[in-house]
Amino acid sequence: MKNYLPIGACLAAGLAAILILPLFLETFTLMELTVYVIMSILALSLGFIWGYGGILCFGQAAFFGLGSYAYAIAAINFGESTGAFAVAIVVPALFALALGYFIFFGRISDVYLGVITLTVTLILFNLTNSTSGDQYRIGTAAIGGFNGIPSIPTLNVPGSPDHIISPDAFFVVCVGFLMAAYIGLRLLLGSHFGRVLVALRENEQRVDLLGYDSRKYKLAAFVIGGGVAGLSGCLFANWGAFTSPTVFSLTQSALVIIWVLVGGVGTLLGPIIGCFFVQWLTSYIGGLDIVNPNLLLGAVLIGFVLLLPKGLVSVLAKWGTILTSHFGSKSANHGRKHSSPQPASGGVAQ
Repeated sequence: MKNYLPIGACLAAGLAAILILPLFLETFTLMELTVYVIMSILALSLGFIWGYGGILCFGQAAFFGLGSYAYAIAAINFGESTGAFAVAIVVPALFALALGYFIFFGRISDVYLGVITLTVTLILFNLTNSTSGDQYRIGTAAIGGFNGIPSIPTLNVPGSPDHIISPDAFFVVCVGFLMAAYIGLRLLLGSHFGRVLVALRENEQRVDLLGYDSRKYKLAAFVIGGGVAGLSGCLFANWGAFTSPTVFSLTQSALVIIWVLVGGVGTLLGPIIGCFFVQWLTSYIGGLDIVNPNLLLGAVLIGFVLLLPKGLVSVLAKWGTILTSHFGSKSANHGRKHSSPQPASGGVAQ
């Protein structure tokens, strides 16, 4: 029981910090931090299917964009966000189910899977770009072509469309969804399903010989990743009350892969760290107006692939081990010093 007390204390302190953080930040800084959290959910979705399922999907932006557009169209038609939120997760998950069925049951893998998913993303990009006419409507929502969909109804209190969630509360909601996604995926990986999925990543043929249908496990992971990416897209549409075809862009597809690579493939925490680091670095360098941020991203990616192939999380883990061993040894020496017997006055210690 004592082992869990420090973990519980850290979680409680972290939650308290999240709740009071909006009180000390300006609106611009808070909104910028909120989009970092939203994109971290997207990075987490790819980190799950790539790092643990061995599925390198170049089209994670397709599910992100579908979640964004599904929420926008549903929210405009429903007039509130509660039902639209569910639609924004279900639509990308169903799309991933349909796409993944043909990919995995067709035994398509490796580079071909990446090419297909990237092609599907670019098709969606061009499709949404070519819907600028007024005739392109779904219900009362005009798709808008390259101009996108503006004035999207943002998150409201469930059942109360008139009670819109403030930016401060929206930040807390986004952090809550990030934590829920992380914990949910962590629990899933600790289950029988997760162990089989990791085994598939290591040796798919051996898992098939053991009697497991690798196609079903990969498809399930693909659908889960699509749903999590759709959640991120839904929150992104809420963040700016706007969405456009750029959510399907090649840049967005590449960024997700960069975040995961920089943070560390094969972990759930790595993609979150990589996403925060790259977005902050891009924003900082872009504000200096010295170098093209895209050029910087390319240089960062090359540097991490060559110098830190295991990502930032490996460096942080190494530092954590060093600090833990250092303070642990000091604590042990301190304990031995105080527990050593003291000689009695006028004699030898008994």
